[in-house]
Amino acid sequence: MSGANKPQTLPQWLLHNAATRGSEVAQRHKREGVWKQFSWSDVRDEVRALALGLRARGVQRGQSVVLLSENRPELYWAEWAAMAVGAKVVALYPDATESEVNYVVEDAQAVCVFAEDQEQVDKVLPVMTRHSALHTVVWWESGGLWSYRNDGLLGWDEFKSPALPVQPADEAWFEQAVAQGQSGDIAVLSYTSGTTGAPKGVITTHASLLHNAELIGQAMQVPEGGDYLSYIPLSWATEQWVGVTMGLMRPLRVNFAEKPDQIQEAIRELACEIVFFGPRQWESLAARVHARMLDAPPWRQKVVDWGLQIGRLARAEQLDTRTRAWWVRALLPVADALVLRPLREQLGLKRARIAFTGGAAVAPDIFRLFAAMGVMLRNVYGCSEFGLITLHQGARVNAETIGETVAQASAWGEPMQWRLAEGGGLEVRGGAGFAGYWGKPDKSAEKLNDGWFQTGDSVGQGPSSNELIYYDRVEHMSRLQGGHLFSKQFIEVRLRFSPYIREVMVVGDPTREHVTALVNIDGDVFGRWAERNGVSFTTFTDLSQRPEVLAQVAKEISNVNLTLPEQARLRYFVNLPKELDADEGELTRTRKLKRDFIEQRYGALIEAMYANRPSTAIEIPVRYQDGRAGLLRANVTTGRVPSSARNGDKNP
Repeated sequence: MSGANKPQTLPQWLLHNAATRGSEVAQRHKREGVWKQFSWSDVRDEVRALALGLRARGVQRGQSVVLLSENRPELYWAEWAAMAVGAKVVALYPDATESEVNYVVEDAQAVCVFAEDQEQVDKVLPVMTRHSALHTVVWWESGGLWSYRNDGLLGWDEFKSPALPVQPADEAWFEQAVAQGQSGDIAVLSYTSGTTGAPKGVITTHASLLHNAELIGQAMQVPEGGDYLSYIPLSWATEQWVGVTMGLMRPLRVNFAEKPDQIQEAIRELACEIVFFGPRQWESLAARVHARMLDAPPWRQKVVDWGLQIGRLARAEQLDTRTRAWWVRALLPVADALVLRPLREQLGLKRARIAFTGGAAVAPDIFRLFAAMGVMLRNVYGCSEFGLITLHQGARVNAETIGETVAQASAWGEPMQWRLAEGGGLEVRGGAGFAGYWGKPDKSAEKLNDGWFQTGDSVGQGPSSNELIYYDRVEHMSRLQGGHLFSKQFIEVRLRFSPYIREVMVVGDPTREHVTALVNIDGDVFGRWAERNGVSFTTFTDLSQRPEVLAQVAKEISNVNLTLPEQARLRYFVNLPKELDADEGELTRTRKLKRDFIEQRYGALIEAMYANRPSTAIEIPVRYQDGRAGLLRANVTTGRVPSSARNGDKNP
């Protein structure tokens, strides 16, 4: 199709697919152990029934509809139905709290919420009493909800019932409503994480979604009809580009696991050709490989290490400029049969043709590990406000960069331009453009510099003119007392490659002479390690403070120190006695660190490290899964990194 003839909104793409490939499988969802298939005609019928239900409840063009659910077909259908009637959509993280739901409902002026089950409905009903504009809540998992009585609370089938059976006049109305949509209409409000203030609703148009999906599909040569597992929450802009939009445009066959805790099982069962995980998920897969090796006998560990080493050497040309030796080419089939193929199969990556990540920085060693296995990971970098900015393209991937700038035009956007402002801040313009923040024109204006959108990210230029290296957010670039400039995130992503470290926050500012870190150990990995090494423990808190565990973490930090300039090397650390938790305000829903809050909460531990005190007694407010609040009391030991690692002569 030419640009002029292409559908201009997501619902228009849905009707196009239903008309041209109606019997083809569009989505699959595992239910009670069986994969249920939905054709494009099935999906159109569901979306039409929901759109008619929205009409019956008085939802009008321009209003807001909130989605609160794990990824599953109903979530997609509800989004497309809202867009079909001209409403805009807000997708929240499924673990959003009642206060977070309340904020978004008020800020977006939402009139309807689609909530998956009782857990989600219980968050919404109190909000409903505070905001008279919110008149409808729709659920589709009935467990525990049979006794609820509320005029605005409707089950999935009850909500659709006014539209069934569908009459010819209703079909005509639906097609007319979809046809009225334009590419410039607001499709989604993507709320920012709120790390620097109250979350803001980023206005995302249909043109923006289509433009970014088109660029990703072209650059990665995404095949038509490829299998894709929808796993990343729809509140991520990248999942809106890939699963929701590219799934319509390419189209893809989008799959959904039965339950969130069965994602890994679905990954292995489906072995999808197209895989998109956030950095933490790729780190988790890498940690799983390392953790399993802890349980393996020494001879098997040596075989796996040998196979991965052959894989690294064999894929060297794809990661740097080295060429492969003849003996590496000869040994690769053996290494693949004994080690690499079984690893890919265990991780569900045996058919992965396109594997990518985005949302945060990724340790280069993550790229190297998966490349050694035969999975070439690629980075997608952008922001919800502007869209796609860089992408690893072509046959070669530079693991030290975030890819090459994407400057192509599409039917919905202009070529992108970029520049580095004074201080290294990245600024961009073109593309589908920055449409602003919902209801906040002053905040929108602050992001523009003479027409250029200020990303707020500190980047540098890579080996070629169009490659970028990501350092950190501009406001997070740090100086030490001696004036040395360093990136905390640059250090953190390298530390997180260790299977023993789940989270880490690096500390250092102009009042400090050196760098320290707050470490969250990986309890699962260290639990296996402790069992293998005869280290007894009771709780996570007890395990985190064991001398043997502190020594292992110090060793992991030592390895990273050897790759850092001397001034940026860590001298002290503490293992936090509890895991950092988004529900307690320590992490965003995308698992980004809320640095100011963490520094305040664990200030006593930070001061203890800089005072070189051997241990510190602290009390930390905690919130349990059942909602109860309490205090965690612990005696936290200050760990010291061996000086030989701090004063080495290696630099990056």
